[in-house]
Amino acid sequence: MSSIYDAIKQDHENHRALMKKIADTSGDSAARTEAWKEFYYDIKSHAAAEEETFYSKLMTKTWGQDSARHSVEEHAELDDLLEELNEMDMASPGWLNKFHKLEHDYNHHMDEEEDEIFGRAKEVIDDSEIEDYGEKFVARKKKEMKLVDEKRNDDPEG
Repeated sequence: MSSIYDAIKQDHENHRALMKKIADTSGDSAARTEAWKEFYYDIKSHAAAEEETFYSKLMTKTWGQDSARHSVEEHAELDDLLEELNEMDMASPGWLNKFHKLEHDYNHHMDEEEDEIFGRAKEVIDDSEIEDYGEKFVARKKKEMKLVDEKRNDDPEG
């Protein structure tokens, strides 16, 4: 099994590749639709699993509370962009512009996690626990993947 850091980073690498794939497509093509759907479901389940496993552990430290809140706020902003994009016509010029904003913001978020938060998290998550947290993250993500549509339908704003 992989560590929590490897599991999250592996998702990030997949998300970066999917964003590039989406950016390289045009209009309402099958390739864009397929890549978007994979990205949408994966990032939604990733963020929820990250909050449930990784960020909940960081909140046990004072500095971790601020870091976790900041990241959760970024998740909410990214989620808003995801939902806006999901409702827009992929062939419209505005779709790609909004996607590029999402891409920029999400790249910033991933870099921040990998470059800053992972280092600080090692103060909270003992080396003996990192694989256990990796397993928890992967298991939670699988559960969350099945809940994406249900959560969207239950959203009072959606």
